[in-house]
Amino acid sequence: METAQLKRIYKETIAPSLQKQFSYSSAMQVPVLKKIVINQGLGDATQDKKIVDVAINEITSITGQKAVATYSKKDIANFKLRKKMPIGVMVTLRRERMYEFLEKLVRVALPRIRDFKGIDSKFDGRGNYTLGVTEQIIFPEINIDQVDRIQGMNITFVTSAQTDEEGYALLKGFGLPFKNAKND
Repeated sequence: METAQLKRIYKETIAPSLQKQFSYSSAMQVPVLKKIVINQGLGDATQDKKIVDVAINEITSITGQKAVATYSKKDIANFKLRKKMPIGVMVTLRRERMYEFLEKLVRVALPRIRDFKGIDSKFDGRGNYTLGVTEQIIFPEINIDQVDRIQGMNITFVTSAQTDEEGYALLKGFGLPFKNAKND
């Protein structure tokens, strides 16, 4: 199996430039991308169980890895929600599949967004980043004719970076198109 191109680019160019930029004494201090978590909240799934099955199939085809349903933890009467009802879908990508998905996201999916001007650069304070996508149809695996409802999703990039600046530099190196360049 061929290693993803972004993994090779990380080893050859991104890691050495980050080590120089943040003056790390060891290559082990250079931040890495640990995992990518894709999450889709399905509030309407309380009424229709098929929504979860469709979402699982869509996320599985997008990522190449089986997605799993997430379940509610408690009863909420106002939302007609019972404990252990399926209310979302998620998948965690690591290693090769993570790099393949990131490459597809940066090179194919994000450029397909209408009026796309870049993504916000709001990190969580620990070098991790969550990107909200409003439509699943930006991915080439989704056949628009077979989609009966437009669903959004959250894509979280978990890094080993200690600060937002390190996480920003890492994800910028991978080619994520941030809107306002912080300190380029």
